Amino acid sequence: MSPSKRPVFLTEKFTMHDNQWVCITCGYNMIGEMPDNCPFCGVGQDKFVTWEQAEQTYRVTPQRVSDRVTQLRSLPRLGIEHAAYRIETDNGAVWIDCPSAFNRDLEPVQSIYFTHKDFLGASNQYRELWGAKVNLHALDAEHPLVKLFPIDLPFTGDFVENGIEAFHIGGHSPGFTIYIYDKVLFVCDYAFPPGSKMRLNPFGPKEETRNGGQKILEIIAERAIDTVCGYNYFVEFDPWLKDFERLFNGTKTG
Repeated sequence: MSPSKRPVFLTEKFTMHDNQWVCITCGYNMIGEMPDNCPFCGVGQDKFVTWEQAEQTYRVTPQRVSDRVTQLRSLPRLGIEHAAYRIETDNGAVWIDCPSAFNRDLEPVQSIYFTHKDFLGASNQYRELWGAKVNLHALDAEHPLVKLFPIDLPFTGDFVENGIEAFHIGGHSPGFTIYIYDKVLFVCDYAFPPGSKMRLNPFGPKEETRNGGQKILEIIAERAIDTVCGYNYFVEFDPWLKDFERLFNGTKTG
């Protein structure tokens, strides 16, 4: 089923003329009055730039993942910014997650699907520029960090839209959602880094995160997947799967 057609959480509209700040340590966007500290990583105001300064300094740069998928990351790197991914679906282009830097010359998308709440990037600005619909699980949309970001479709459960399969996992965040499209798995930061040092994301409830990881294993066991897209990497599926499976075999617990 498609995400439920529920109203935007906030009626107040923020425009690109309002104050918006970007933390260069982590890439988090802050809307409105400048806070004393980044609400995500805690650094002070000396590590903030305006969104206009970020646009001038950081270029959202594509890197091809597959015929239909492109990774988007800021160059130079904008702190620990999560990568976004552009998908060319049969019904038009969409993003999985959103860049932290606002670059108004990017090719537009019609929808933005988020894996979770931690990095909503400049989604409010891209939404205003293009009319893109912002999708985030309802459990994450309730979080205080999200309250100033307009969410058009706070979905619940699993769904399929534009050929993209969405699966609610929970764990790392209450609404954490993975996506699969055209043999590509979008798992963001549920587990990182790829390779022998992989661990489950430690920032969240440990038992729930582990249970969510086991749910991911069940989902991907039934699908043909070639590539995994993470929060700052994309890799071949088979070696990634071996490392991910080890997390549940007692050698690493995250």
